Amino acid sequence: MSDHASRQIPVYRSIAEIPAGFGPCVAAIGNFDGVHRGHQEILHAVAAEALGNKGRGLAITFEPHPEQFLRPEQAPTLLTPIPERLRLLAQTGIDAVVLLPFNAALANLTAREFVERVLVKALGVSALHEGGNFRFGHRAVAGVKELAEFGAEFGFAVHVHRAVQVHGLEVSSSATRALVAEGDMRRARWMLGRPFAVRSTPARGRGIGTRLLVPTVNLAAYDALLPAFGVYVTRLTVGGRCFQAVTNVGNRPTFGQASFAVESHILDFEQVELDDRTPLELEFLLRLRGESEWPSPEALKAQIFKDVARAKLYFRLESALRR
Repeated sequence: MSDHASRQIPVYRSIAEIPAGFGPCVAAIGNFDGVHRGHQEILHAVAAEALGNKGRGLAITFEPHPEQFLRPEQAPTLLTPIPERLRLLAQTGIDAVVLLPFNAALANLTAREFVERVLVKALGVSALHEGGNFRFGHRAVAGVKELAEFGAEFGFAVHVHRAVQVHGLEVSSSATRALVAEGDMRRARWMLGRPFAVRSTPARGRGIGTRLLVPTVNLAAYDALLPAFGVYVTRLTVGGRCFQAVTNVGNRPTFGQASFAVESHILDFEQVELDDRTPLELEFLLRLRGESEWPSPEALKAQIFKDVARAKLYFRLESALRR
């Protein structure tokens, strides 16, 4: 995906924004939370077929996630907020994204109405690529069988992809969310094809235009999924500069009243410009341990030295494997 790492592609946020004569296009429909290896395989196929047919490759997705609209109390905490999802979708080689508002009007469309109004009339779809568990239409009554029947009727092809498996695990957004929630960054990386990462800004309080003078950065409040409480080997990119780090996710219980924080200690520290708007990317590479309450600050300090030593060993081994 590196060839497409910085691509900017059009994002159409409603059917009304789609220009007349948009098609023909090859598309995939889904929530694409995480843009994991299964999504990547489907979207690479979309991009390749669109290129061969001299059409557009398209991802059709939704905001909010349908579960957040239909069953908010049961909706999952997502791996990727919309800006990050759009960035990752662009890296797959597709040409555009249709980001449909998931509301009552869309939720109440029958499968036939969705096909006719959105896929055929608005987009001019010539082919669709979907996973075998794809569902659509009011109350999700239709699946890939019905989609293929509509394709035969309206003149578009339907390609059904098998679930991707890695190390014996079936790749899915729900499985990836579960692994991240458990702190299993190794298996989450298998699913995603990259380290799980959070993009945000520093917590407020340093002031505008200050320099980062100590090797500690706290992440601003973050609404999407975070790993389980604990200590992690991480890689922190601050305004484009990348550092090795150890990160604590949790409530810092040793020091009196609990206060949640995602706090990163930079190992290879250099001074860098930092303010409340500086973009941060925090990659979670390995969980070292769970969060613990220590009997004294001295005991915690001794453990931190051990955590730092293990993190430095991780980075040395990583560097040796690259050679």
